[in-house]
Amino acid sequence: MDQYSAGLIRSKNLELHFMRRIFFLSFLLIIRASVLRAADPAAVKNISSLASPTSSTGQDFKDYVKFLQEVYTTMAKNYYYPVSAESFKKFLVIFQRKIYAPLKLTSKTDNYIKWRSAAYLVDYLKSPEDIFSAFIPPKPAKEFEKTALGKKQDLGIQGDFTPAGFAIFYVEPRSAAFEKGLREKDIIKKINQIVVARLTPEKIKELLNPPEGVTVNVKYFDFLAKVEKSMDIVSKEYFKQTVFMVPVDVPGLFCLQISKFNQGTPDDMSKYMAEIVKQDPKGLIIDLRGNPGGPPLAAKEISAFFLPPDEEFAYFQMKNKPKASLSVPNIPEQFRYKGDIVILVNKESGSASELFSGVLQNRGRAVIMGTNTAGQVFLKSMFNFDDESMLLLVTARGHLTDGKVFSFDGIEPDAKVTEEAGDLIKYAVDYLVAHKKKK
Repeated sequence: MDQYSAGLIRSKNLELHFMRRIFFLSFLLIIRASVLRAADPAAVKNISSLASPTSSTGQDFKDYVKFLQEVYTTMAKNYYYPVSAESFKKFLVIFQRKIYAPLKLTSKTDNYIKWRSAAYLVDYLKSPEDIFSAFIPPKPAKEFEKTALGKKQDLGIQGDFTPAGFAIFYVEPRSAAFEKGLREKDIIKKINQIVVARLTPEKIKELLNPPEGVTVNVKYFDFLAKVEKSMDIVSKEYFKQTVFMVPVDVPGLFCLQISKFNQGTPDDMSKYMAEIVKQDPKGLIIDLRGNPGGPPLAAKEISAFFLPPDEEFAYFQMKNKPKASLSVPNIPEQFRYKGDIVILVNKESGSASELFSGVLQNRGRAVIMGTNTAGQVFLKSMFNFDDESMLLLVTARGHLTDGKVFSFDGIEPDAKVTEEAGDLIKYAVDYLVAHKKKK
C-alpha cells in the first residue's frame, strides 16, 4: 500500500450506505426514453383525457392496486418532497376510471400493465421540478444500476482492425485483460482460435465483450517482448478509468479530465496528483464538461487534494433523518495541491461533478469557467421490489456547509464561456497565466 492509500481516511459505514444508494442520474434520461417511451409525459399530464372505461373490481385489478400501494408507501417514506395520501387516492380514482381498461385492451402482460401503471403513479406524485425520479422495469433496472455505478463488463480492450490483426490502443487498468498482462501496442492475432483477419469489426467487438464469467482465449503479439503469446481472459465487472491527463503547451500548467465519478476515481486521481505535485505546478485545470456525476463519496475523496483535512465538505438532508455530513479526508501533506485551479463545466456536468465544483467555488478554492451545470446535486436512491423492478427516487437535497442548498439551476460559473466561444482549455490556460503574472 502506497503512502497515499495508507493516509487516506475512508468512512466505511457511510460509504456502504452511499455507494448503494447514491447515484448520478444523467443516464436516467436515456434509459427512461427507451423503457418508458410508451408512458408519454403529455399523456401523464393530461391523464384525465383518456377514454373512460367501466369500473373494475376483479382480482387482477386489486393486485395492481396492491402493487401501486407498495410503490406509493416507498415514495411517501423516502421521497424528498411531501407526498400526500390524498394525492394517492386521487390517482387510484384516475387509475380505475381512466387507465386500467385502456391498458387491459392492449393485450399486454400483467407485468407490463403493473409497471406502466407504476410509472404513471410516480410521474403523477413527484414534484414538478423533479425530472429524475422514475419507475424502471426489471431488465433496464439492472442495466441502469450497473451504469450508475460506473461499472463495465467486458475484457477492457480497445483497438483498431488492421491487416496485422487487432491493434490495441488502450487497455482498462482494472480489467481482466490488464491484470493478465495485455498492453497498448500489442496485436491480437486470434480470438477463440479464429484468425482476426477473417472476422468483421462487429464480430471482434462481440467476442471482446462477452457476458460476465465467459472465458476468451486470445493469441497476440507482445510488442515489448517481440514474441507471440496466448492467454485466457475471464470477463468480469470492473470500474472504468475516469481520470486522464490532457496535454497543455504551457510549462508548469496541467489539465486533468474527469469523465465521470465512480468508486475508482480517487485512486485514478491519486496517481496523477502524486506526479503533478512533484513538479512544482503553476496551475491546474480540471475538466468536468460532460461529466454526469457519480457517488458523492468520490467527489468528497478527491477534495482531499485541494481542501484542508477533516473539515465538513457538504451534507445531505433526508426526510426525518439527521443530516448526513461528508468530511474532507486526511491525506499526507505532500499530496496536497495548494495552487490555482480552474474547473471547466457545462450543462452536462451533473451530480457529483457539480458537488465538487460547487464546494471548491464556495470555499474560494477554484474559479469555475463554462456554462451553468445541470442542477442535479441530489441524493438519488434505488429501491428494488420483489419482481426486481426499481423505484428511483430523489431522497435528499445537497447542502453546502453554510446551509445553502444547491440550486436546481446548477452551478453558476465565475466566468461564463460557451463552447462556441472557442477552446475552453485555452481560456483556462490564459486565465492561469494572467493570474500568475498579477501575483
